[in-house]
Formats: sequence, C-alpha cells, structure tokens
Amino acid sequence: MVAVTNSTAGLGGLFETRFSTGATVVAVLAVVLGIALGVMGYQEMSLPLAGELSIVTGMVGLLFGLFFGIVAFVAAAYMDYGDDHGH
Repeated sequence: MVAVTNSTAGLGGLFETRFSTGATVVAVLAVVLGIALGVMGYQEMSLPLAGELSIVTGMVGLLFGLFFGIVAFVAAAYMDYGDDHGH
C-alpha cells in the first residue's frame, strides 16, 4: 500500500475537472508569456505587430503575464477547494 502525502495529493486536484485543468494551463501559459515578454523587452527585441520593445514595455508585459497567471492559478485552486469541501 502506497501512502500519498499532502504535497503530492494537492496538485492532482488541479487536473480533476475541465475548469481546473483549463485554468492551470492558462496560468502556466500566461506566466511563460510574461517571462518571454520580459526577456524580449530587456534585450530590446521587436515583435511583428507591436514593433520595438523597450525595458519598460517588457516589464509591463512581465507583470501582466504574472498577474493573469496568478489569478488563473488561484481560480483553479479555489474551484478545486470548493469541490472538495462542498462550498
């Protein structure tokens, strides 16, 4: 018999329902996109539709990506918590 600890059991709930899975995927993609925009802004690269990025626009993209990623992750965790405890 294998015992599951609380740390491993908590992540499984984020992939139980379609909403939780979708919110977790959106959270990961938003964080990755934010980090990519931050790096591109730091290196002053250009995007095809947006044009030249500066450090300021890269930081804004990074912060927006992190914000939406955290909100989506909290939504996924809250929906998992609500399903488990009947709220």
